[in-house]
Amino acid sequence: MKTLLDLENWNRKEHFLFFKQFEEPFFGLTLEIDCTKAYETSKQRGTSFFVYYLHKTMVAVNTIESFRYRIINDAVYIYDTIDVSATILREDQTFGFSLIEYSPDFEVFAANTFQEIERIQNTSGLLTRDFPNDNLIHFSAVPWINFSSLSHARSYTFPDSCPKISFGKMMIANDGKRTMSMSVHAHHGLMDGFHVSQFIDCFQELMNQ
Repeated sequence: MKTLLDLENWNRKEHFLFFKQFEEPFFGLTLEIDCTKAYETSKQRGTSFFVYYLHKTMVAVNTIESFRYRIINDAVYIYDTIDVSATILREDQTFGFSLIEYSPDFEVFAANTFQEIERIQNTSGLLTRDFPNDNLIHFSAVPWINFSSLSHARSYTFPDSCPKISFGKMMIANDGKRTMSMSVHAHHGLMDGFHVSQFIDCFQELMNQ
């Protein structure tokens, strides 16, 4: 379900109209996330760390309203729920785009994720299913690289307002602290750095629980 945003009474109307004209309206930020507690918790629960922090990402995405905004036919809609399309690696080093339904319940979300991972790993090609809606986050993990910046391949002619979130290699300091690089790219017509900071703060708080 989605709701039409009242553009005329939106305090960011001018910002939206300005940035939506750009050939490249996305901006990106890269930062370091503390994942020490989250990694320990995932191992204590006997679950995948990837699935654990993917779920925390999606809880934060669904918490921060601006991450649920999407542009459809020059109008802005607010989705009730955002799902995730994550790149899933296969044994032959190709990947496919997944579609994982969000649930605030970790066990339900984990079951959805493992089912979709198995499906992708038993198919070939990039697009193995339809993506009928844009209530998605585009998600990727690059666990081999501790990156300090990141860019995305994009078609400027394809209408896209889905945020893109990526994680890098987990690094371990001498004192045992674990960190990961995190990249967030978002449509500037829908949000600013302030809103990204809200998401980051929410995500880090969830990782620390």
